[in-house]
Amino acid sequence: MTDPTTIRVDQYLAHPPAKVWRALTDSDLIARWLMPNDFAPVVGHQFTFHTDPRPRQGFDGVVHCEVLAVDPQRLLRWAWRGGGLDTMVTWTLAAEGRGTRLLLEHSGFDPDDPVQRQTFTILDGGWRSHVWRRIEQVLDAASG
Repeated sequence: MTDPTTIRVDQYLAHPPAKVWRALTDSDLIARWLMPNDFAPVVGHQFTFHTDPRPRQGFDGVVHCEVLAVDPQRLLRWAWRGGGLDTMVTWTLAAEGRGTRLLLEHSGFDPDDPVQRQTFTILDGGWRSHVWRRIEQVLDAASG
């Protein structure tokens, strides 16, 4: 049974944790696989992501975020707020062989809110397909 409040994606990446960490914490690299941003890996740092608005979902195209936890090469967590959402994204990294096991958890969705259910479905598909593919492309292209 799936949890309607949390998106979970677990993927093995054939790159060491240091390289995956860089892809998750370098603002320019994040822009390549997710959205333009002003991210900095510092607890308390407030930043935004910018994308196309979705007026039907009440989303103006800006995701307001705050870094909540940083444990280099192990854990990164940020608040994700916008379009009626007040959720949290957590990245957990674990060395596995010559690569990295990367777990994404996007939590805090309200399954009783029809707009949040629809947003959950949209983001679940995006995290699982487009974003993961782009992260792999960034990792393959990045040096170090």
